[in-house]
Amino acid sequence: MPGTRLSVEIRPILPERLKRLEDLANDLYYSWDRGVRRLFRHLDEKTWAACRTNPKVFLRRVGQAKLEEAARDPIFLADYRGILSAYDTYMQERPLAEVESSFDMQQDLIAYFSAEFGFHRSMPIYAGGLGILAGDYCKSMSNLWVPFVGVGLLYREGYFAQRIQCDGTQLARYPHVDPEDLPVVPALDPLGGEPDVQVIIAGSPVRLKVWEARAGHIKLYLLDSDLPQNSPEDCAITAQLYGGDRETRIKQEIVLGIGGVRALRAMQLTPTVWHINEGHAGFQVLERCREQVSQGMDFDSASELVAANTVFTTHTPVPAGHDIFETSLVRSHFDGYVAELGISQERFSALGADPRHASGFNMTSLSMRGSRFRNGVSRIHGRVASEMEGYVWPQIPAAENPIHYVTNGIDVDSFLGQSWVALFDMYMGRGWRAKLTDAAFWKGFIGGIPNHVYQSVRQIHKNAMFAEINRRLTIQLQRSGCVDSIIRDVTQYLTPRNPDILVIGFARRFATYKRATLLFKDLERLARLVNDPERPVMFIFAGKAHPDDEPGKKLLKEVVEISLLPEFRGKILMLEGYNLSLARDLYPGVDVWLNVPEYPKEACGTSGMKAAINGAINLSVLDGWWGEAFDGENGWAITPHPELDSATRDKQEAAELLSLLEREVVPLYFARNADGEHEAWMEKSKASMRTILPHFNGMRMVGDYLRDLYGPAARQGRLLAGDGAAGARELAHWRNQVAQAWPGVEVRLASTPRDTVNHGESMLVAVNVALNGLSPEDVEVECVVGNQDVLGEFIPVGSVMLEHTGLSPEGDAQYQADLCAPHPCYNFEGLQYYQIRVYPYHRLLSHRFECGLMLWV
Repeated sequence: MPGTRLSVEIRPILPERLKRLEDLANDLYYSWDRGVRRLFRHLDEKTWAACRTNPKVFLRRVGQAKLEEAARDPIFLADYRGILSAYDTYMQERPLAEVESSFDMQQDLIAYFSAEFGFHRSMPIYAGGLGILAGDYCKSMSNLWVPFVGVGLLYREGYFAQRIQCDGTQLARYPHVDPEDLPVVPALDPLGGEPDVQVIIAGSPVRLKVWEARAGHIKLYLLDSDLPQNSPEDCAITAQLYGGDRETRIKQEIVLGIGGVRALRAMQLTPTVWHINEGHAGFQVLERCREQVSQGMDFDSASELVAANTVFTTHTPVPAGHDIFETSLVRSHFDGYVAELGISQERFSALGADPRHASGFNMTSLSMRGSRFRNGVSRIHGRVASEMEGYVWPQIPAAENPIHYVTNGIDVDSFLGQSWVALFDMYMGRGWRAKLTDAAFWKGFIGGIPNHVYQSVRQIHKNAMFAEINRRLTIQLQRSGCVDSIIRDVTQYLTPRNPDILVIGFARRFATYKRATLLFKDLERLARLVNDPERPVMFIFAGKAHPDDEPGKKLLKEVVEISLLPEFRGKILMLEGYNLSLARDLYPGVDVWLNVPEYPKEACGTSGMKAAINGAINLSVLDGWWGEAFDGENGWAITPHPELDSATRDKQEAAELLSLLEREVVPLYFARNADGEHEAWMEKSKASMRTILPHFNGMRMVGDYLRDLYGPAARQGRLLAGDGAAGARELAHWRNQVAQAWPGVEVRLASTPRDTVNHGESMLVAVNVALNGLSPEDVEVECVVGNQDVLGEFIPVGSVMLEHTGLSPEGDAQYQADLCAPHPCYNFEGLQYYQIRVYPYHRLLSHRFECGLMLWV
């Protein structure tokens, strides 16, 4: 229609009896509490959907008559008061669940820096797994009343909205986000004013607005450069998540890392633990060092002090996931800043040095060196990260360097299907939420659900998923110009009349290492599988490729093209616009969750956890979290073959995938007992739910962080900060002495050790160490005892510390120990192997191998 289209929003006035709807709309608590979202939906379901389930927008657009009617409706008011009562109780009463940790809930405060936070579709400041994980993490922190603030960016355009054309071409658009539509308010300092925060970018000041978002008991502080005082170029810094070029990315990371610290200082918040969630916020450590240097401390001491209470989590083994900036680009932004740090350009560049990228400044390297507590996000990833970043500790075996792991977990309230929640509440009231980590409880509870009840809940979710996918696909295909006949073919099985079709889901980012098209290596075989009239199978795909990832977009296009082939229409579906809302429909509805990453590139992966807690069964490569979750009964595993070349590996693992589907998955799903029930399938489904739910939830994850990382980090920070940071100064001075002396340190056997010993005899082992000016107390000498495996590899089983006994005739320090003395960790019997090593030691080190130095005899 020609002419200018204008709009006007007629805003209602909330009746006094419903005033507290504003409290609920302005707290991200709604993102994990279904009751709150249900309350808004019941007011006006059509407007709720039109507002894309955004409570703030909804309260501006719902009709006045609807509100007045609700204010007189005793049924709605009862629900409203019940939701408010639950919310007030949540905010006022401490939780029953507690975590054992040295972290002080009264004095400590965690500052968690992340480039994205995924709470709900109404808060579009997330892209994928990293953001969803951060959102779930915040929810669990709130549930446990942990003193915690999140620091991020408020993106005015967020991550891109996806459209998929009929030929499979992905289109990206960035809808504008108005802060008025978000559950945020301007942050205020203790005096009631807005904090004045600015950073220097390319030599010029950029002012930043700080927005505050409440999420239950915790707060987020989000930085925004879109201000009238800034240039258009600077306003665009916080426009798009993962958009723009390398110049834009480094500016965003300056805002996040440096601006984030300044925002917390302006609000007079004093964190005792600083958490860098992926390297995007690594500049945080430089800003905290600059603060100390400005108060008279030397950089080395400041670095020790800052690193002592800093936690760094690395989230990916994929090189593209690590920000590496050209050194020249970094210097263009940090020339003046380096002078404030009191160090040379060479020393500054060394902080981000990575031997694999000679001219690069690696944010992961900076974060590793600027922290003392580091972790990967699964057991496998912890090992891989230790190997990838082992250059930070060059003489330490990767298995022993200071990188640990905490396996990710998920927020159960956010992803457990609505009918499961209703069932659990019916059986247990709300008390099951206090038992999320109680494996014995879940084993008994899930096992005790009658099969017919269990199957009914599964079917309710499956039917709801079919209805939503049918709606989405129809709109998607109509918009992209597909003809009606194709639309009918594609959606033909998405009805409750097809309850017995086996549905397999694959929804995640379309990165090449995730191998979305592995299933399509043998299309003839796949066609036979999905088109068996007695045992039909459907695959549902969803996911986004980054707009600049051409290989990823090519994979997506291939899925769409294959899905529209006559033999696969209706059996292979590709959904656009994958986000939290769609994910919540898929996880409870699918029967099997498929994951086929290229080992070992899946750091963790959490989508399979979300499906499993709803009774879906995982079929996955043994990578990431599945490597520690799979027990042989709770799903299926594809054995990875990293030793093969890429093409051969893909071919072999694709064949194994199809074989598992043909021989195990499909037959089990369609098997029936004498009563016509899916008894064997339900047992495996129950095994999936009862084993995954208590071990891979956010409460367990937060407990691990509090116990293993936050508690020790807070304690180490206090240790080095005491007495005017005397500990930090002492440790920095000692480390400099060690670094200068170490090239001249030598270790050798004092005498040739015996190769046979009779039972009951002593076996003294002695070594001489030329300390090159260090004192005997500056090192530890250790004898590592172990076995040898069939491949000839040394497997440590225990160790003995050698004691300093004096000086050798040559003036070297002498250390010795009796290997045959009783030892709690091993029995020195039969054929034994041992190795002797020396490394620096200081009582203030956070990890005994922190110096990265070690010599072996």
